[in-house]
Amino acid sequence: MKKQVSRRQFLKGGLAAAAAATLPLGLVEVSWGKNNPKNFTFAYISDSHLTHIKGTEFVRNFDKGLKKAVMECNFMSPKPDFVVFGGDLAQLGKKEEIDHGLEIMSRLRHKVKWVVGEHDFYLDMGEYWQKKVSPLYYSFDHKGVHFVVLNSILTYDEWVNRWSSPMERMLNMARLDNPNGSPFMVKEEQIQWLKKDLKAISKDTPIVVMSHSPLYKIFKPWNFWTEDAEEVQSVLAPFQKVTVLHGHVHQILYNQIGNISFQAMMSTAWPWPYPVSYKQKPNQVPKLTVFMNRADPFKERDATGWSILNLEDGRVTNHYKLWENKDRILKYDKEKGHLVDMEYQDPSKRIPPQTHY
Repeated sequence: MKKQVSRRQFLKGGLAAAAAATLPLGLVEVSWGKNNPKNFTFAYISDSHLTHIKGTEFVRNFDKGLKKAVMECNFMSPKPDFVVFGGDLAQLGKKEEIDHGLEIMSRLRHKVKWVVGEHDFYLDMGEYWQKKVSPLYYSFDHKGVHFVVLNSILTYDEWVNRWSSPMERMLNMARLDNPNGSPFMVKEEQIQWLKKDLKAISKDTPIVVMSHSPLYKIFKPWNFWTEDAEEVQSVLAPFQKVTVLHGHVHQILYNQIGNISFQAMMSTAWPWPYPVSYKQKPNQVPKLTVFMNRADPFKERDATGWSILNLEDGRVTNHYKLWENKDRILKYDKEKGHLVDMEYQDPSKRIPPQTHY
């Protein structure tokens, strides 16, 4: 599919059109050629961080983001084949938060594929998630694409068992900048499962991996980090076209390692600043990534949004639709062999907020 897809093309009715400017989700289109029956779309919503206050009271702003994303998804045309939720449905993994999120997501008119986030997991180590939501890792095939969902937010057993209570453990994992935190991992059991899962898959089959944390290392103090990422990458390396979609970082990030393209999806809750802004520490963001053009990384709705992703010939083009900001397009450049920002990759085309904080 060569033509650019506009937001309006995916909306029907005045209600949906009115909501389009404020709703954060991604729509992924897998394209095998014009009118090919294998073409399909799926939507991506992530990082809602629904926060329980007391009784039936929740933080309204975070509720609002997820509700709007669900509403916009229901008005999309063509209808997506399924929806992915990319993790951190809850803020502190409480049953009230997960149940509240499931109730909101139940309004979707589509099947949902779930990715677990650390905020969903560390109160009870994923027990309630597995009971009420989904397995922690699994795979499925859909119209010629092999999808893998990984639980990338595991960590050392010693760290898990050191706390006096489950909530103390949850609170220490939930903090962004915590000297008592611990890096994420996929861990050996799951890596062996991944090897077995991919053994029968042809090397030219497009692979889409969905994890919560990025499957490469960005910035350890904030746990934008997966400790055994290189081991996962080595399992994926033999395949010709691999895309990893992840949440967790609440900002536009992208990277290219061999044939593996990495793209971050947006949050429905709030934006995070880039790690370079933290105490002026060395920039750990991949060199390919061009920062978002925002001078104030804590502006409430700037840097949140949704995107439309086209997958043509096994490569993803990401059309970012950003709240209170200018749309961005991220596309794989065959000649350069990596992802490029169609407007800002050239340093001469950048504006001050993309280079200074």
